[in-house]
Amino acid sequence: MSGLRQTVLEFLRSIGNQSGCHQLPERSFFYKGKQFPVCARCTGVSIGQFAALTAGLFRPVPTKTALALLTFMGLDWLVQEMGIKESTNRRRLITGICGGFGLFTLYINGFRRIKFIFRIFA
Repeated sequence: MSGLRQTVLEFLRSIGNQSGCHQLPERSFFYKGKQFPVCARCTGVSIGQFAALTAGLFRPVPTKTALALLTFMGLDWLVQEMGIKESTNRRRLITGICGGFGLFTLYINGFRRIKFIFRIFA
C-alpha cells in the first residue's frame, strides 16, 4: 500500500507541476507531513473553479462580479511580486478561491453567450 500511495502522490505532484504551479514548500499547505500537490493559491483556484461550476448550475453570476474577483487575486499577487507586502498562505488560498471562481464564471458566461448565439442562428 505504501508503494501505491507514493505513486499516487508522485502522480498528483506531476499534475500540479504540469499545470504551471511552482509548488514551493513555503507557499504550500501540508497535511500529515505531506505537501499538497499544488501551492496555496492554486489550491484556492481549484476550489473556486469547482464552486463556480456548482453555482453556475443554479444561477448566473454577473461578469462584473467575476472580473472583481479576478482583480482581487491579481492585486494580491501584484503586491507580493512588487515586494510591497509578502502574502500569507491563508491570503493566497482566499484570493485563489476568488480568482478561480471569477475565471470559471467568465468561462460559464462565455459558453452561455455562445449557446445563445447558436440558438439565434439555428
